[in-house]
Amino acid sequence: MRNVSAAEVHRALPFPALVEALAEAHRLPIDDKREHLLMEPGGASENAFILLPAWQRGRSFGVKLVSSFPANLSGTEGLPTVQGVYVLFDGRTGSVRAIADGEAITFRKTAGDSALGAKLLSRQNSTVLTMLGAGALAPYVVEAHLAVRPSLERVLIWNRTAARGQALVATLRDRGIGAEWAGDLEAAIRQADIISAATGSDKPLVRGAWLKSGTHIDLIGGWRLDMREADDAAVAGARVFTDQREGCFKSGDIAGPIAAGLMSETDVLADLFDLCQGRCPGRQGEEEITLYKNIGGGHLDLFTAEAMMAAIAP
Repeated sequence: MRNVSAAEVHRALPFPALVEALAEAHRLPIDDKREHLLMEPGGASENAFILLPAWQRGRSFGVKLVSSFPANLSGTEGLPTVQGVYVLFDGRTGSVRAIADGEAITFRKTAGDSALGAKLLSRQNSTVLTMLGAGALAPYVVEAHLAVRPSLERVLIWNRTAARGQALVATLRDRGIGAEWAGDLEAAIRQADIISAATGSDKPLVRGAWLKSGTHIDLIGGWRLDMREADDAAVAGARVFTDQREGCFKSGDIAGPIAAGLMSETDVLADLFDLCQGRCPGRQGEEEITLYKNIGGGHLDLFTAEAMMAAIAP
């Protein structure tokens, strides 16, 4: 059994290789995936324990164990609000292959997930990426998009808190990425060929009226019904895709337009299994607007952990 640190996870999973591994994994069926959520009562700040298991029989299975303690954000101990580990098992023998840092697996998986969506759905000649949100995930999302779309020449950063957004710009520049601070949200969206949103917003940021033809929208943050990153016009006016169908209908960005009668569940055209197995075409023209809802799931953590082990112990 290997104990894999965060640094080892990141070294083992450069985004070009991870995106290809995720695409290859989606060409196979997943036998079981589900989510278990245990919560303490206490309103919006309640603590939670989340289990995300998945199984590809005869190959591997695993589970991500995650704690979410919102009070850590304002606490004095400097602990992250979300902490966890990933446990990977051998699908033939049932033995534990690895215990890996859960945050690092999550960062790589989430960013790689969105990058695979962009590779399949964005225009190949995209030149401007607009990143909404400046949390811990954001630099990985930017790096992943650049890995699959080397045509990108500009990276615009917008965040509700300017100081945090400008700090992300400095971090990216230190990594050799020519990022720019975008103080004007509308202007940043109007310029974008790819928009990636990783925020906790409960009000739409991406508005359909601001989108130019050919834009690809990547929505990561709005995973609950009370969260929104795009308005109804942006979603209903796009060809809509997701990483996994079951979870996307629990997100406000997809459930909202459906509840308003602007689209139906069948308007979510495909998930990553459909796209990677060729059951549904991705982008069909330079002018169409595409939207990808990144909702995540235990199977994506499993695929990421498998790719990690293939790199560490081939």
